[in-house]
Amino acid sequence: MSKIKKITIVGDGGWGTTLAIHCFQKSYAVSIWGAFPEYIGQLKKNRVNSKFLPGVRIPDGIDITSSLEEALSGADVTVLAVPSQFMRSVISKMSTLDLPGSLFISVTKGIENRTLKRMSEVAEEVLGSFPFGVLSGPTIAQEVAAGIPTTAVAASKEPGTAKLIQDIFSTDRFRVYVNTDVIGVELGGSLKNIVAIAAGISDGLGFGTNAKAALLTRGLAEIVRLGVAMGADRETFFGLSGLGDLATTCMSRYSRNRTFGEEIGKKKRPKDILKATEMVIEGVTTARSAFELSKKYSVEMPIIEQIHAILYENKDPVAAVHDLMTRSPKSEVW
Repeated sequence: MSKIKKITIVGDGGWGTTLAIHCFQKSYAVSIWGAFPEYIGQLKKNRVNSKFLPGVRIPDGIDITSSLEEALSGADVTVLAVPSQFMRSVISKMSTLDLPGSLFISVTKGIENRTLKRMSEVAEEVLGSFPFGVLSGPTIAQEVAAGIPTTAVAASKEPGTAKLIQDIFSTDRFRVYVNTDVIGVELGGSLKNIVAIAAGISDGLGFGTNAKAALLTRGLAEIVRLGVAMGADRETFFGLSGLGDLATTCMSRYSRNRTFGEEIGKKKRPKDILKATEMVIEGVTTARSAFELSKKYSVEMPIIEQIHAILYENKDPVAAVHDLMTRSPKSEVW
């Protein structure tokens, strides 16, 4: 690809906004697209994403628009930062526009419910054979926006594409590694959100570090089992997009999924928590996909099974804990 000049961020959430600012600071021309014209109007006027990234100013030089055609015009790189369950509809609209040679990068962590496809699979199905990669890892938006040292991983089936993504985003405060295991990187980033809900429930129930350590390690075991069954490299799950992202999301006070779980642990109903927030809690929809994938690949995933039961079968969290702790004895060997 020739020299990159313009980067378009499709999605005006906290992470999309953070990446837009990050790329602008690296002297790229940047556009942000959002689906709701009224809110985009507020962003253009106030230059602060008060819903999703409060307290962080969006530089005047960043173009903000609700027109996909305008946002994508002349884009050398398109970053897909929309919620997983809306990804297909958004890129289907994009596919009708002129997209000459653009590199697409997904930063969305989720699995489509109906098809059980990862985001790269959805994009390939809709867009065809464009250059494509994934950027993932322990990347809390508020910390990146504040310039706190962060690491991530760029993944693509083509090593050259992964290297290009590394070059685009790397700075002295944002270090990017490369990987060719797209399956593992996407699954690690998606499935960790479900375990983070479990970790939040543990916090809400008043449990301690012992319980959270158990959830992280056994949750990772479940992620690895499913990932390997789906064709991922085992080693990937012990890297940034696996263990790294899992630990961050289960512990951070900024984690939407952990916070959502904490409210459940405090006896609030999942549907009531969701009604009260405009944030997308990816772990909720991913729990449905992961539960179906565990059955499809005949992989035992007891933590994911219990979170699915809490979210979709009104199971009491205390009963879920009891059922996890009283399962038949097992070997720790995965």
